[in-house]
Amino acid sequence: MTQTAVLSAAPAVTVVRSPATTEPRWVRIVLLSVAALFLTLFLLIPLAAVFAEALAKGWRVYLESITEPDALSAIRLTLIAAGISVPLNLVFGVAAAWAIAKFQFRGKSILLTLIDLPFSVSPVISGLIYVLLFGAQGWFGEWLREHDIRILFAVPGIVLATLFVTFPFVARELIPLMQAQGTEEEEAALVLGASGWQTFFRVTLPNVKWGLLYGVILSNARAMGEFGAVSVVSGHIRGETNTMPLQVEILYNEYNFAAAFAVASLLTLLALLTLALKAIADWRSQHPAHTHRAS
Repeated sequence: MTQTAVLSAAPAVTVVRSPATTEPRWVRIVLLSVAALFLTLFLLIPLAAVFAEALAKGWRVYLESITEPDALSAIRLTLIAAGISVPLNLVFGVAAAWAIAKFQFRGKSILLTLIDLPFSVSPVISGLIYVLLFGAQGWFGEWLREHDIRILFAVPGIVLATLFVTFPFVARELIPLMQAQGTEEEEAALVLGASGWQTFFRVTLPNVKWGLLYGVILSNARAMGEFGAVSVVSGHIRGETNTMPLQVEILYNEYNFAAAFAVASLLTLLALLTLALKAIADWRSQHPAHTHRAS
């Protein structure tokens, strides 16, 4: 009997799915219903409530609430804090991830621990650390007072607090990605005569661009929404050191609910925009072939 005849005579193999990997239809329906109910109760309804309360007194009151001087100052300060902290986090995150993933050096584990420090320290505690350093009775307080330099209750303190709570995001997104990619492509580029900077910009950076964007998006979202650390170092000076989250708190405590929810709606819109950008970055990173064809 020929090999072809033997193969044709062989019985067809039927793949049977394990019961452990399949679920009855009613189980899937229950799980999806629970997930949909959870999202509705804890995500969709609160989001709708924010916009409903913001527009409860009409568009005129809404626009007046977000364009009055204190609100504009809060928006401007939030953008300044994010505009300074996010680029600095970008530079630090890329440098730290490149060093940790591509090189071996003494103290690597200590650096990794320090990067994770803001995740384990309460934001309020981080704000108090800056008070200890730069406050009137702090370590550098007397020197700062003699040289008429203001850190606390001013923009520099807000930027420093924002930097502290946001700097792990870019590095933590890039480190596992770079480690998974290894060093073979960089070594090949160096063998072919590329310099260190050429290797970085033409080999390393293109391979991690979507992870880098993902980390920047998360860092920016945290910078704009940070409350605890900024609350400690800001002094709550209306029109000067209030960011958007602090402005929402002050308006709410004054029972000015329409204005409070109006400013909160801007933060909500920023959060939704962040989620949309995050979803796009996820999709692009998981479908590199589509990205390549599109380019």
